[in-house]
Amino acid sequence: DPGSSLANLRSARDILSLSGPDIQRLTHLSKSDVQHLHKAVAVSYRRLSPVTALQVHRGECPSLDPGHKLSLACPVLDSLLRGGVPLAGITELAGESSAGKTQLGLQLCLSVQYPLEYGGLNSGAVYICTEDSFPIKRLRQLISQQPRLRSELPPALIRRIRFSDNVYIEHAADLGALQACISQRVPILLSRGLVRLVVLDSVTALFRSEFQADEGMERARQMSALAATLHRLSHNYSAPVLCINQVTDVMDGPDPANCNFGLVDNKVRPALGMAWANQVMVRLMLLRLPGYMGPRSQGSSSSSAPRRLEVVFAPHLPRASCLCGVWEEGVRGLTSTEPGDQEIKVLVP
Repeated sequence: DPGSSLANLRSARDILSLSGPDIQRLTHLSKSDVQHLHKAVAVSYRRLSPVTALQVHRGECPSLDPGHKLSLACPVLDSLLRGGVPLAGITELAGESSAGKTQLGLQLCLSVQYPLEYGGLNSGAVYICTEDSFPIKRLRQLISQQPRLRSELPPALIRRIRFSDNVYIEHAADLGALQACISQRVPILLSRGLVRLVVLDSVTALFRSEFQADEGMERARQMSALAATLHRLSHNYSAPVLCINQVTDVMDGPDPANCNFGLVDNKVRPALGMAWANQVMVRLMLLRLPGYMGPRSQGSSSSSAPRRLEVVFAPHLPRASCLCGVWEEGVRGLTSTEPGDQEIKVLVP
């Protein structure tokens, strides 16, 4: 009796691990019945619909295109990163206090909500705070300024998106709470399609506060476990992960024996050392420069300290940088060839 023979196959894994002839021998089912059984079990475990190579070639599935990235909502910044933030892997943004790291993280939380054709992922973001409370007032300001920042987009599209409803905020006071967040609650949001971006602000705070100087091995183990979970989420759901990092001072100048991660000319370097650097796919540095810049767009009265966004390392990018600033409407990159740039001056005291 086939039914009694199937009772020996207690799980879907048992069925999928056996070949068709083996199942035929155990169950006495016909070849076509075994094929239907294999297909039914495989479909029940498949989370996403299959995509053919022809669909990818035709561009019908932009999220699977290795060239598709999450836009930073600025053509100059996107050009620096060759399209934006990669969908797979951990992207780190390091810098000193007030450099503008959180500003860029918030800007990505809004950019991800736009349709694919406008550089977004048509989904929301989860923002995990480990230090300060979430900057809700600044988020509301950025939302109100979207028509100015994204002036190239149809105004009706911007009005239609309910930005504040698609940013999910989490707070983690210790490593245990952080691991619970990214291993339990964040996967639920990702699996339901509610978010396609994870921002961790910052990765540094908990590791600096919970470990003593002689606990380096345990700290490295915890960092590796955290990074493994973030990488798994990113690759399973094609969701970019942005980890904001603090910096530490370089006391004795560049030392080839003590890896400075390419930041030879800087007085600071990203915190957490090589144990964390080995977990990162893309490392960016945001540096605040002396001086100030005037308004970036018409109707704006705000000024900004100049910043430099630098690519430290990435598998697909050369070492490069661009000048940028943080204005009322958000973070914008600058080039010397843009119209109106002659009105923007960097004044160094």
